[in-house]
Amino acid sequence: MPNITQHFRHSDGVWPLTLVLAYILTSYIGGWLLMAQPGFLLPALGVIACGHGMVIAAYLVHDCAHNAIFRKTEPNSRLGKWLNWISGGSYGTYEDLRYKHMRHHVDNADPISFDYRAWLKAHPKTEKTVFTLEWFYIPAVDILMHAVLMVAPFTPIGNREHRKRAAAVLLTRATVFAALAVWSLKAVLLYVLAYGLMLTVLRFFDAYQHNYEIVVNLHDPDAELPRKGDRDYEQNNTYSNLISRRWPVLNLLVLNFCYHNAHHAKPTMPWYKLPALHNELFGDAYTRTVGMKGQLKSYHRNRIAGIYAETYGQVEVPEALREGKAVPVYGLSFLTAF
Repeated sequence: MPNITQHFRHSDGVWPLTLVLAYILTSYIGGWLLMAQPGFLLPALGVIACGHGMVIAAYLVHDCAHNAIFRKTEPNSRLGKWLNWISGGSYGTYEDLRYKHMRHHVDNADPISFDYRAWLKAHPKTEKTVFTLEWFYIPAVDILMHAVLMVAPFTPIGNREHRKRAAAVLLTRATVFAALAVWSLKAVLLYVLAYGLMLTVLRFFDAYQHNYEIVVNLHDPDAELPRKGDRDYEQNNTYSNLISRRWPVLNLLVLNFCYHNAHHAKPTMPWYKLPALHNELFGDAYTRTVGMKGQLKSYHRNRIAGIYAETYGQVEVPEALREGKAVPVYGLSFLTAF
């Protein structure tokens, strides 16, 4: 009988992967079934379940991109591509997603190819709509970025070679959603809320994890990168935004993605080993760990300022968060390869 553990990067990875995949499928499919039910309570639970299933799927895509699950790249890629369909990032290629995220780690910056800030300033009517939606806590910037992901191959900013693939993905997902609407229009409409929940969670935990510069150089091989490979800069400008220090199990709600300094110290370490690595490297009193209360306060107060924010500024992020002055940075999700 073949030893399945030999294919995993860590020999104890079989059960964690089995359990997390079971959770993703149960919450995602169960969420759809609940959203189709009559009344309010069960559909509301369905929105939360479906949304959270997509959140966990997205963070597992992130682990796949780092080859943190399997020893070889190919099985990580296969799993990542499949999960990307669940998380809604399949409009772009997994390879582009992975390339952008690896640039983030290597360059110690947030490289982009589509500057939504400049685009919004050039389209004042859309800008006004985005500001209005963001005031109501609707993640309009990230919805815009996912819309760009859908249409990019058909525009000058995208890769023309991906047009056939993009058209096939759009047609496939449209067909599936049309079939689901025949089954339950209510569930399809509520899925929009679940998807918005996922985008909100992803961008909230992205917003306060770095104090990096945003640079429009994703596809420029000659770009100047003064912080590339600077490990001290990387750790000093990275923050672990734990949901809870007292009850670490709560950090599983985001698949331990919030142990971000530990992740940047050893990017191939899988999600279930990050808490132990964090404690080993930094301990409980680590100054780069920021509290949830300050994040929520800052996000609420500065959610509009975040639309055009590019960095936190020249203040210490923990201090700014405690004072409720830290400005979130949007549009950096690893699910959008732009």
